[in-house]
Amino acid sequence: MKRKRIVVMGFMGSCPIAGVIWQHIHYLVGLQRLGHDVYYIEDSARLPYNPETFEVSNEFDYAAHLLDRLSREFQFRNHWAFCARYLPKNPTVGLPLKKIRQLYRDADAILNICGAQEFNDDLLISDRILYVESDPGVEQIKIDKGVRSTINYLRRHRALFTFGENLGKKTFPVPTHGFNWLATRQPVVTDLWKTDRVPPRSAVFTSVANWSTSGLKDISWRGDKYLWSKSREFLRFISAPKKSGETFELATNIEDANTCAKFSRNGWRLHCPLQLSVDYWLYRDYIRRSKGEFTVAKDQYIRLRTGWFSDRSACYLAAGRPVIIQETGFTRNYGGKAGLLSFQSLDEIVEAVKIINADYRKHSRAARALAREFFEAKKVLKSILDRAGI
Repeated sequence: MKRKRIVVMGFMGSCPIAGVIWQHIHYLVGLQRLGHDVYYIEDSARLPYNPETFEVSNEFDYAAHLLDRLSREFQFRNHWAFCARYLPKNPTVGLPLKKIRQLYRDADAILNICGAQEFNDDLLISDRILYVESDPGVEQIKIDKGVRSTINYLRRHRALFTFGENLGKKTFPVPTHGFNWLATRQPVVTDLWKTDRVPPRSAVFTSVANWSTSGLKDISWRGDKYLWSKSREFLRFISAPKKSGETFELATNIEDANTCAKFSRNGWRLHCPLQLSVDYWLYRDYIRRSKGEFTVAKDQYIRLRTGWFSDRSACYLAAGRPVIIQETGFTRNYGGKAGLLSFQSLDEIVEAVKIINADYRKHSRAARALAREFFEAKKVLKSILDRAGI
């Protein structure tokens, strides 16, 4: 494959949460391993978040320090920039603004990860911007509702990729209105997660989740409201550990004492997510020390049958940890048998736990094999570039 100059644009500096960081790192390392000249740029008017002070402000020291550290650990040193578009004169750290503008002009491809990058006059010089959507449903509904800003924004991209692998198929009810959505999934550098260690006997099924999203991405469509938070789905299946005879653990930030008590009564352990959120290596170790993952999906993904699959769950698979996850229609594309089991009911969760426990080593091997076959970063990213004509 001919060496290309590729810019990855995202938000791991301004939202430095471990899961978000790994989501971006897989793109950078995967593209490097394909032999490309890879740059990481944040160039946004959004104010950054500091996870140590819990503040959102115009200070970007934390973001700059984090990106510099990541660049040294993952070999993109001198290939990154943070531009504070929200401040006068657009100050930068890492690369200067002149170099950023040059990259926009010269890059063979610019990947807009999670569709988080807003356009500015400098960036608009490029006609090689690829939209990579991780949260299918909302933008498609906005298109159907005729939201002009969304339509214009999406049309400015060279190609549109989505984790909603069923978009445009009969099972997905939202019309696409001529937009060509290309199915993709989270790339994972699987050897970064591989471990030969068998989970200890004390290991349990775990997951990591943000408990409340305050309805920010909830959306109404044709008389129904589609929720973005996972909290309702976790509560629907709160008795799963008790019914299956297994302890489940959830690293999340539930503040309501009555809700915490309800989880405890049903066989859950609640784990404080703060350190996991800040320390991306600790986050990785948490996943690798787990027996597997039990998790739900967001209401939007489930009822719209998007075919979405979790980037974090893909990391569990790469670590050889079996996953039990709520069905979104993804099993028409992969999984559903050994290593990756889906559910729609409480009884199916109980059965999935029983199946995995009956031959854990088999399901561990199958999980790892699924990750290599369907999520390996080099495969996923080569497919994106090829289909975009890069």
